[in-house]
Amino acid sequence: MNDTPAPLERWLTGPRFSALPARDGSQPAPALSFEFFPPRTEALEQQLWACIRRLEPLAPRFVSVTYGAGGSTQERTHATVARIVRETSLTPAAHLTCVGASRGEVDDVARAYWDAGIRHIVALRGDVPGGGAYQPHPQGYAYAADLVAGLKRIADFEISVAAYPEMHPAAASPQADLDNLRRKLDAGANRAITQYFFEAETYLRFIDRCLAAGITAPIVPGIMPVSNFAQAVKFSAMCGARVPAWLGHLFAGLEEDAETRRMVAVVVAAELVRLLQANGVDEFHFYTLNRPDLVYAIAHILGAHARPAAG
Repeated sequence: MNDTPAPLERWLTGPRFSALPARDGSQPAPALSFEFFPPRTEALEQQLWACIRRLEPLAPRFVSVTYGAGGSTQERTHATVARIVRETSLTPAAHLTCVGASRGEVDDVARAYWDAGIRHIVALRGDVPGGGAYQPHPQGYAYAADLVAGLKRIADFEISVAAYPEMHPAAASPQADLDNLRRKLDAGANRAITQYFFEAETYLRFIDRCLAAGITAPIVPGIMPVSNFAQAVKFSAMCGARVPAWLGHLFAGLEEDAETRRMVAVVVAAELVRLLQANGVDEFHFYTLNRPDLVYAIAHILGAHARPAAG
């Protein structure tokens, strides 16, 4: 198990729910990472690469590329992360799931990533295509902890896994979910990235529970700026994230006013991350939905400014 990182030491000893930090430049810029999804069409390909180029000057720690249910975007994910290696200064992390695939098939994908220069994998069990109850593949890795252990046997990958501050929808209990997170970290994962949430208290109480259970690896908060409230409600129902009533009130009446929705989205997400900053959090993972402008604005508010262009 990793040594306790500095942010967790501050959480152990510092005040909870501190006020927002001053905007005087004294607060160090946090480490950032961004998630993209692989494109399905030429137009979406152009949108993705415009997003990547827009966020690249922020020098994120890494960028991840998702992997569709049942590995449905495997080739596009591989092509995207390989191009990121070739054409950008970014460090890509490829998502990899084990649902619906044999160990040999998953191992082949992992080796192809390594051969392409990808050293970081986000290891997930994965969603069942079309929904329904999960059944492990009879010759596959049953769960994400098994996948992590298998990846470590193949090569010395850096591995991120998922954590659920409000419990995975399929978990039997919050404790069972926490035990599963521990298994993934004990199997060799370097960090966990959380499902998105909308209130700082949700994350901070989850960290308290992790620390009480002896989990000291970094738990990076996942942040999803919301500009389409109806879509966020739909996503949240599937992943078990609670949508507070106050968020609905903020977006009420803005269904036909996209520009105001975007401004509200920046304010809400910036307040969340700055409150987390005030409570010792110094790393954030943003779910970009391949739309860069909201994330760029929030990163700037956090103090993560674009690097000057070379030349």
